[in-house]
Amino acid sequence: MKKDFENDFEKQGSPNEWGYKSYRQLAHELVEYVKENNYTHIELLPVMEHPLDISWGYQVVNYFAPTSRYGTPEDFMYFVDHCHQNGIGVILDWVPSHFPTDEHGLGKFDGKEIYAYEDPRKGFHKEWATYVFDYGRNEVRNFLISNALFWFEKYHVDGLRVDAVASMLYLDYSRKEGEWEPNIYGGHENLEVVSFLKKLNEIVHKKCKGVMMIAEESSSWPGVTAPVHLGGLGFDMKWNMGWMHDILAYFSMDPIFRKFHHGKLTFAIWYAFNEKFLLPISHDEVVHLKKAVIEKMPGDEWQKFANARLLYGFMFAHPGKKLNFMGNDIAQYTEWNSEISLNWEVLDYEYNNKFHFYFRELNRLYKEYPAFHEEDFDSKGFQWLDFSDSDNSVIGFVRYNSDKSEMLLFTFNMTPVLRENYVFGVPFRGYYKEIMNSNAAEYGGSGVGNLGGVHSEDAPRFEFLNSIKVTLPPLAMNVYKLDKSKECMESVESVQSEPELNELSELHELKLTPEVTSEENEPEFEIKEEERIHKEGSEPELHELSELHELKETPKVVLAESEPEPEIKKEERIDKESEMKAEKNMES
Repeated sequence: MKKDFENDFEKQGSPNEWGYKSYRQLAHELVEYVKENNYTHIELLPVMEHPLDISWGYQVVNYFAPTSRYGTPEDFMYFVDHCHQNGIGVILDWVPSHFPTDEHGLGKFDGKEIYAYEDPRKGFHKEWATYVFDYGRNEVRNFLISNALFWFEKYHVDGLRVDAVASMLYLDYSRKEGEWEPNIYGGHENLEVVSFLKKLNEIVHKKCKGVMMIAEESSSWPGVTAPVHLGGLGFDMKWNMGWMHDILAYFSMDPIFRKFHHGKLTFAIWYAFNEKFLLPISHDEVVHLKKAVIEKMPGDEWQKFANARLLYGFMFAHPGKKLNFMGNDIAQYTEWNSEISLNWEVLDYEYNNKFHFYFRELNRLYKEYPAFHEEDFDSKGFQWLDFSDSDNSVIGFVRYNSDKSEMLLFTFNMTPVLRENYVFGVPFRGYYKEIMNSNAAEYGGSGVGNLGGVHSEDAPRFEFLNSIKVTLPPLAMNVYKLDKSKECMESVESVQSEPELNELSELHELKLTPEVTSEENEPEFEIKEEERIHKEGSEPELHELSELHELKETPKVVLAESEPEPEIKKEERIDKESEMKAEKNMES
């Protein structure tokens, strides 16, 4: 269980007069936790000074000051520096979309609105009761762009997640007919915002190399992550809000109904590479009246946790970067409440503890295998195996790394039904080593899996020439890594040789019992396949056997009366027995 961190550099250690720990204490606690659980970045809700705790920082009064709740600016610098020393990136939520009406902030700064639009149809946000920045004024644009640079240059953060971009782009956002004014072309796009966002991203990327600008944009606005010189807005990533809503809706329903909503699983792939997407499970989805993620899952306790493991497995396998909100990785049962701590005590429960271990391992695999993350934004890193089996709620796909030297295969069974010998076509022959099974006992599952991996077979499936037969555990994700090593390929050859001989043997039994000549004790042997086909007719089975002989070079059998027959193969034994029966018939 996570413990409060105590350190020597600040023995006053206990929370300050407001009940908050300091940036320095939090630096050590959070870095210890994220490293232990294999995270790469920390994203903070807005740390800019704000007057209302329950606004979570999204109503900013001082854009150039980290909130004093947790200490001084130097303390926050210590926080960022300590994260960087431990290889952890820091991303801040940033709010250039609106600001509160407080007059000790930007509201009526000199007695009138100089930061917001004067016209309330553009300048007042009814849903949030806040002011909207006037993006047409150079002074306001300069204020916001310089503020973004301030956090990069003075505090060395690694990225800004730009809040509520959709509310900025559309003049009619959360407004009824008659409550908004069209642009000069009669449309609902805020052209001044488009110009501002392009300039913002151009300047940030010019002055601060390697930083991330991430848009929380919930609409289908085209080119959010396209370069500015190609007509885009210039962001590095965009939150995939559609994926988040679809996938949470899908996993919230009883598995018996999932076959009717299969498209919620597969639809996001069809647009996954139109933008550079980030897949979030955000704070907005686990707050008051929304339920915690584990409580969104249907079924009894076992099925709830199995569904949660499956949900996050699908999220991590799906193209796009990943963002998880605090408390989700311990499966806390209560909704997130900014006024209290997370429910760390749930880690005393077996299911929660095992789920937490699963999440840690999922993060580790994500970092360890490049195919998980190298080609999130390009279709060359993704390939469907099967997306059509809605009746069984099963899908499968593969992910590749950049040079395709690594391939991971993912299968998903979205129902509590165990499915054995399920066939997936595969792009390559080889041994598919099972590197993760979300149904493993150590994660809280039943332990049913594929015993370490499966060999491919030379059996076509859809457009693939090879296939695998796998066990799909109930409500589980399985991950396989293709092993092309020499030892594994030799193992594949030996495994595949046996079913091929069995197939040939069956054909011999059914169609190729040797004919016997009228001369006693003289079997017909060394008959070429083309001669046999000419004698017996061009049956499809014989053509198939002929092809098998040509491809596999099955040796022909020669029997001599005087020669012993040690280690007679199955085909030879069948031919010999048939010959002896024929001889007895002739004698009688």
